[in-house]
Amino acid sequence: MHCPYCGHYDSRVIDSRDVDDGIRRRRECTQCGLRFTTYERIQTTALWVIKRDGRREEFNKEKLLSGLRLACAKRPLPAGAIDRVVEEIEGELQRLGRAEVPSATIGEMVMQRLKALDRVAYIRFASVYRDFADVELFTKAVEALGREPAARPSENQPSLFPLDNGLTRPAGTARRRRKQVG
Repeated sequence: MHCPYCGHYDSRVIDSRDVDDGIRRRRECTQCGLRFTTYERIQTTALWVIKRDGRREEFNKEKLLSGLRLACAKRPLPAGAIDRVVEEIEGELQRLGRAEVPSATIGEMVMQRLKALDRVAYIRFASVYRDFADVELFTKAVEALGREPAARPSENQPSLFPLDNGLTRPAGTARRRRKQVG
């Protein structure tokens, strides 16, 4: 294993732990002494995505992650939420046990998870994924979402604002700044 810092070819394993889909190894370079993490995963057969136009393309986790990041840009989401969604979808696709999956299946998986995670991100993704022909169809989709009850976070989910302990000020009661004289 090459060190990502100095490029030296030798490292030693300090710690190994089982993770969801493989083994996480903490390593230390024998040359520079810096530490880094590697993941060892089972390589499954290639998963192919059948696009709308009939083309086949190998499943690309990074492409899915990029699309989710765009939809969730500037949204107050918990750290790692987008990565968890990608891992869930990739795991579910592998469990299907099929060599080819229609892109529509992946799109529906993403929309289902985004609807529960963040409704604004859901609408952003849906606007591109559904390729609304006009504003009326888009408006109907937003109105339909507005009629559904919003998902409430459970006690097991981390708070979006972990430092919010009830000590925040109500809206419109901002602290006034004193003018400094001098």
